[in-house]
Amino acid sequence: MAPGFLPRRTPREWAMRGALAAAAAVAGCFSGAHTLALVVAQERPTLAHRLAPWDGRITAALAASLTGPGAGEAQRRRSDGLARRALRQDATAVTAAATLGINAQLRGDGAAASRLFTYAEKLSRRDLQTQLWMIEAAVGRGDIPGALRHYDIALRTKRQSWDLLFPILTSASANPPVRAELVKTLAARPPWAEPFINHVAAHPADPQAASTLFLDLRRAGLALPDRVHAAAINELIGDGFADEAWRHYAAIRGGADRRQSRDPHFALASDAPTAFDWAPVSAGGIDTSIQRGAGGDVFDFAADSGMGGPLLRQMQMFPPGTYRIEGHSSGIAQPAQSLPYWTLVCQTGGREFGRVTVPNSAEAGGAFSGRFTVPADCPVQALILIARTSDEAAGLSGQIDRVQVVPAQ
Repeated sequence: MAPGFLPRRTPREWAMRGALAAAAAVAGCFSGAHTLALVVAQERPTLAHRLAPWDGRITAALAASLTGPGAGEAQRRRSDGLARRALRQDATAVTAAATLGINAQLRGDGAAASRLFTYAEKLSRRDLQTQLWMIEAAVGRGDIPGALRHYDIALRTKRQSWDLLFPILTSASANPPVRAELVKTLAARPPWAEPFINHVAAHPADPQAASTLFLDLRRAGLALPDRVHAAAINELIGDGFADEAWRHYAAIRGGADRRQSRDPHFALASDAPTAFDWAPVSAGGIDTSIQRGAGGDVFDFAADSGMGGPLLRQMQMFPPGTYRIEGHSSGIAQPAQSLPYWTLVCQTGGREFGRVTVPNSAEAGGAFSGRFTVPADCPVQALILIARTSDEAAGLSGQIDRVQVVPAQ
């Protein structure tokens, strides 16, 4: 064959090539339509079904969109028909089986609903609607372990289920039998355990129930971060449950005694302190912190010239009686009228039960002491270190390395 010349094709060859090109174009159209249908199936199931009426998953999505508590009987009948068609198109279309189950339940046919949802769960444990029905069914027959098992399945497989199920499970945990099973489930450390615990800490339906749950989890061997316990304790205090807050605190802080202050050497400083722990107070012109050092832990403070106010506080629940405060400072050098002082005040009403001035650290080797008397009508108090305003150019500064309040002998 001479160079530059193509072989001549017969009419039959041209016809075959044309047919193949047409088939490819049709396949491309079908493929494009199918892809678009899958993209819009959840938001626009009717359009998706028009684009790909042969796809069982898309038919099932349309069937699901037509049912629900607000649907009329005509809509539910159409939904049933589409769901059955979807199962004929794709026997694994779990949404179709679940939709038939919902419609049966809405008609009052519990036996049919149970069969259909059981089948749906065999098809896939990842279908949220199926797991929600299984939870409700288990609750209805008083099967708490069964309900928690389906909660676990739903929360493991669908991240979007957390927003729906966490608040429900939080409220249910106030029920002791539910809480007991929930503790067993969480102690196994499912992937949703930490997010759920954080949710309860941030949004407790019942502060007392949340506290009990966290302590039960602790006894079951699940270590919870300080911020979770702190949130529970502070929430109890904020809601007026001081005694319950103390019981929670005493459970996580071995040796805590309400007759004396805690952590005299600032060794338990935390990024998430409870109200019963030392809480440094920083504000405009006042800087405070608990610092680690080779010689031990210290509370460090500084207030600009002319600035005063609270520096450090710790909530107390001293029984009525007389108490002695003892401690040690360093770095304090001020005129008498500018020296800081400790005060014990009633949490309600702010009555003071005495003031104990912290002398200059050059006096008595930096030691200080004094007394407070707590009356019977104030069960909750606050121990506070207060900075008086200083006219010194450098302001007020210093450190406290030890402080404790104990019953007076």
